[in-house]
Amino acid sequence: MKLMKKKVILIPFPAQGHVTPMLKLASILPSFGLKPVLIVHEFIHDRISAQINARDGISCMSISDGLPVEMPRDFFSIEKAMEDYMPSRLDVVIRELNEDGDGGIFCFIVDLLASWAINVANKYEVQVAGFWPAMHTTYRLIAAIPAMVRTGIISENGCPLHESPICLYPGLPTLTTDDLPWLIGSSAARISRFKFWSRTLDRSINLKWLLMNTFPDECQEKQFISTGVQQHIQIGPLNIHSTTRKISPSFWQEDKDCLEWLNTQNYGSVVYISFGSWVSPLEKLKINNLAIALEASGSQFLWVLGSSWRQGLPSGYAEKVAGRGRIVSWAPQIEVLRHEAVGCYLTHCGWNSIMEAIQCKKPLLCYPVAGDQFVNCAYIVDAWQIGVKIKGFGRRELEEGFRRLMEDNEMNQRILRLNEKLFGNEGRSKSMANLANFVHDIKKFADTH
Repeated sequence: MKLMKKKVILIPFPAQGHVTPMLKLASILPSFGLKPVLIVHEFIHDRISAQINARDGISCMSISDGLPVEMPRDFFSIEKAMEDYMPSRLDVVIRELNEDGDGGIFCFIVDLLASWAINVANKYEVQVAGFWPAMHTTYRLIAAIPAMVRTGIISENGCPLHESPICLYPGLPTLTTDDLPWLIGSSAARISRFKFWSRTLDRSINLKWLLMNTFPDECQEKQFISTGVQQHIQIGPLNIHSTTRKISPSFWQEDKDCLEWLNTQNYGSVVYISFGSWVSPLEKLKINNLAIALEASGSQFLWVLGSSWRQGLPSGYAEKVAGRGRIVSWAPQIEVLRHEAVGCYLTHCGWNSIMEAIQCKKPLLCYPVAGDQFVNCAYIVDAWQIGVKIKGFGRRELEEGFRRLMEDNEMNQRILRLNEKLFGNEGRSKSMANLANFVHDIKKFADTH
């Protein structure tokens, strides 16, 4: 009797904001009779594997990236490892999994930023679904690269040829060439990132399925109906589906003591500040400016700031503001945002952070730093109107941002409506139905091939 293929291989890009939603997706798959196998870089496996309970039905495996342990894992070192070293390592693991007598491999789900793994899956003639961990609009912006080159908005190296508004569809927020996600760093870095995105698009354009960690009707528009051979399937936000005890293993030790500190603060009085985990968030001068502005404003605050980024703080700053401010290296973010003492969230506009803020009904003070964050910010401010963008960290800019959040009496109502749309029963059932349809579709496809 032929064993049914049940293993689903999940390959995330090696960053917290990518591993977390992929792991949340993995946690749902056992309910469909599938066996998720999450394959991550060794340095990530070392940090999260002990936090994943085998009872949840998820296997977590590691492969080497070939980089020295002491070498910093920045975007470019990881990109080189993914292209030059890791395909052969993954090939060995897949061969073993495919021949272990446990039913074989059903399909791959590959984060598009780890598109190198698509070629390995194709070698074994296994079906591949792409995974996009962010909002649909940011994917559409990447998918528009050929059109932007053709119409002269950008050069063949991705450099803007002139300042030009970009509107992907009528009725959606207008973006600018400054919002393009590869425009980070030096000219050489920007060109290299553009090549990465172009290669990602080339590899993924013919995938039959693309799973989106976003909610149905993200923009209240009908234009995002999939066409051609690729189905775009909105299955998020994935944090509404968590069925297990703890499905957000952190790469870093969380400072739980900050929750006790929040217990001593007044209702809605604390500004929570975090600029994410991947891109070094701010230059030293900006950190210094923000620190001075927070002190001058008199605000209560909880600031997530890694030790390597604290060099920008004024001397003795943590001690000086200890009475009303707390600085931690990493925080249990969802617990912080749920806390009644937190009144708003000063954020880089990372997608997971936005979804958690909406889940916890907190307004957003936006300072996008890199990548898709500028697009996300446009939706927060212009489309959903649940936050305010600031352009700098002077005292006046910060106080003006706080004032605008407080004076917009309808903002809380908009957040409540969006929360219900995403996290209420209707939103949950829609996204789960989409995921169930995907599993049925790919099972049917596997049975006929």
